[in-house]
Amino acid sequence: MTVTNDQSKNQIIEQAILSSPLRLKIERIKVDTHIESVNTTQAGAMEVPKDIKNVAWYELGTHPGDVGSAVIAGHYGWKNSKESAFDKLYTLHKGDKVTTENKEGVITSFIVVDIKIFDSSANTKEVFYSNDGKSHLNLITCNGTWNKLDKNYSKRLVIFTDKEL
Repeated sequence: MTVTNDQSKNQIIEQAILSSPLRLKIERIKVDTHIESVNTTQAGAMEVPKDIKNVAWYELGTHPGDVGSAVIAGHYGWKNSKESAFDKLYTLHKGDKVTTENKEGVITSFIVVDIKIFDSSANTKEVFYSNDGKSHLNLITCNGTWNKLDKNYSKRLVIFTDKEL
């Protein structure tokens, strides 16, 4: 896309900010939480939400509802006796519904189509990229065994969803 003047650039930036996701809801597991926008760490990994009750949308990727794969991550496990946003994500099944709401109030619905577990060091390109012309929302959280030395879980749970038509 070619932008010809500053006003057009500003309109594109404003539209991107307005369409950024604000809330994530998964009724089946009683998730209704704020979405933080995140980037990458210095090591190149997706950042995680700062608040364990929130989830994080990868802002360098696709907006939920747009063609491609939008990615939202959330914490798993208890911290300081507080429940994390994605503690019950592992209980989702194919056919369950997930919704996002953006800053304009637009609600987009997704249906769970697949559930996979990856090693924490695995190449997970399929989570972040799709070229099938469809709209996806992929939810990521930790899984597996806690490693006290690395302060990390051994696996990642990914819930793959497709936009409800």
